[in-house]
Amino acid sequence: MLDSKIPSGPIEEKWERSRFEMKLVNPANRRKHTVIIVGSGLAGASAAASLGQQGYNVHCFCFQDSPRRAHSIAAQGGINAAKNYRNDGDSIHRLFYDTVKGGDFRSREANVFRLAQISVNIIDQCVAQGVPFAREYGGLLDTRSFGGVQVSRTFYARGQTGQQLLLGAYQALEEQIATGSVKMHTRSEMLDLVIVNGKARGVVTRNLLTGAIESFSADVVVLATGGYGNVFYLSTNAKGCNTTAIWRAHRRGAYFGNPCFTQIHPTCIPVSNENQSKLTLMSESLRNDGRVWVPKKKGDTRPPTQIQEDERDYYLEQRYPSFGNLVPRDVASRNAKEVCDDGRGVGPGGMGVYLDFADAIRRMGESVVREKYGNLFDMYEEITGENAYKSPMRIYPAVHYTMGGLWVDYQLMSTIPGLFVAGEANFSDHGANRLGASALMQGLADGYFILPYTIPNYIASNSLEKVDTSHPAFATVKEDVNKRIAKLIGIQGKRTVDSFHKELGKLIWENCGMARSADGLRSNLQKIPALREEFWNNLRIIGTGEELNQSLEKAGRVADFLELGELMCLDALEREESCGGHFRVESQTPDGEALRNDERFSFVSAWEWKGEGDQWELHQEPLTFEHVHLAQRSYK
Repeated sequence: MLDSKIPSGPIEEKWERSRFEMKLVNPANRRKHTVIIVGSGLAGASAAASLGQQGYNVHCFCFQDSPRRAHSIAAQGGINAAKNYRNDGDSIHRLFYDTVKGGDFRSREANVFRLAQISVNIIDQCVAQGVPFAREYGGLLDTRSFGGVQVSRTFYARGQTGQQLLLGAYQALEEQIATGSVKMHTRSEMLDLVIVNGKARGVVTRNLLTGAIESFSADVVVLATGGYGNVFYLSTNAKGCNTTAIWRAHRRGAYFGNPCFTQIHPTCIPVSNENQSKLTLMSESLRNDGRVWVPKKKGDTRPPTQIQEDERDYYLEQRYPSFGNLVPRDVASRNAKEVCDDGRGVGPGGMGVYLDFADAIRRMGESVVREKYGNLFDMYEEITGENAYKSPMRIYPAVHYTMGGLWVDYQLMSTIPGLFVAGEANFSDHGANRLGASALMQGLADGYFILPYTIPNYIASNSLEKVDTSHPAFATVKEDVNKRIAKLIGIQGKRTVDSFHKELGKLIWENCGMARSADGLRSNLQKIPALREEFWNNLRIIGTGEELNQSLEKAGRVADFLELGELMCLDALEREESCGGHFRVESQTPDGEALRNDERFSFVSAWEWKGEGDQWELHQEPLTFEHVHLAQRSYK
């Protein structure tokens, strides 16, 4: 039985009460305990800095050459907080409500309320670190709106909020590295988890420069390794983003929560050619002032400046008058797909819609638009060669964020004792759809404000016998890792890693992307195992495991994607409803909106790995809604 460990009492008091009831570790005893943190983005860096400052011995791992290169820098638009500086009706309860509703009632109320409470502290923390948030003329912090809300609660640093927040966390991390409380391991990739007597006690890594396989022991392991959007091959994620850390943990016993809940971002630069390896996100903040439209006439290929106002379909404003262009991401994405499928898309292949700033420039002046979004416009012009001040941007939905991840309880611990999961790597806060500007909020909440309480509570509440890398469990896992590497290199087939990844990505995008059907999912559940079988018999890797070998790195990651992709389709097939980013074509309202089935599917899917060749076992965590009543989601 899954135990979410949600505290009793009023929802407003749950986190405060549980913090008080948690056990503490004496400052003199903290130096006796070691914590491994895998990942150095916002969640990982903030957790490592906080725990290092508390006095624990922290080992932090990342596969990049510096924590500054973590993919958190790509979150451009902003970070939510219920500060109500605009006096426009915002509050902790409204942020909580918007998040539960935005996730289509598939998130855990207690976690979401805690996130809303902590949000007000995150901004103060980051300002104190020197994060250069945008300010109004009088010096007060400025805010703007994001999709799915009707207030301005998003704090921002032009179009580079993630980068500035990461630099703040990086400074805190570097301070602890300098004091010796944190040891940083760069260019190291976690390849497996070590469990001793049922508890997570270490990791096995590969040095990406030398190929050396190394073991590290600890009292606690934290995974803060981001999402798995690259299972689609084309996504807005950096090419290095992968699922290996959480997937290795899943195979060791950590349940995987809601794997089919993936997010399609509506504001991305469209695909330009078959050889493209990733997609570029244009921040959702652009929808504050940009208007989305397509020609009313099918097949209209005229330049946008020649299409008159009465020949344009501002379809989001027409269909959703209350929220307009600021509907949630899943709603905006599906509507863009519908107008393109109707033959009214723009650009090469008709796979795009316009995001037009002409009205904003007339209203505010080009200089104000440049001040708010200048670097985003520059990036768009560098990639497309088009000046978005003179002609509308072309955008189309693309894979962006994954709401699924390892299942965790209220204290962010997985089903493996001692294994904690933070940020996008866990499933916990967003339900079936993440509201814009909430990823940075969750990552920093987990790292700065939750794990520094729940990890000491675990340490103080458990008998943790002394374990080091001489324990037989480390040798066993290390041997498993070496065998897997040798098997990959030894295949010596004819196909490249990328060819398998592209084929898998196309299957997932077409049948488990913006729209899913029972027939398409069943087809994938036949084709993906066959593709995986070919992968293990016809893959070709050049080089050895004892050197820098990017083909080997990618092969290990794609091997995991081939298993995860199957689980995503299985989860999507089991969930016979539409909710948020999971849109089953068999389950929609007469006007094409997502239609939930609360009687049958008001639960978290938690999948247990049963072994190679065996079917996963589904466990359910029932969801109850006492403070936000279940209702058909409407943004009209």
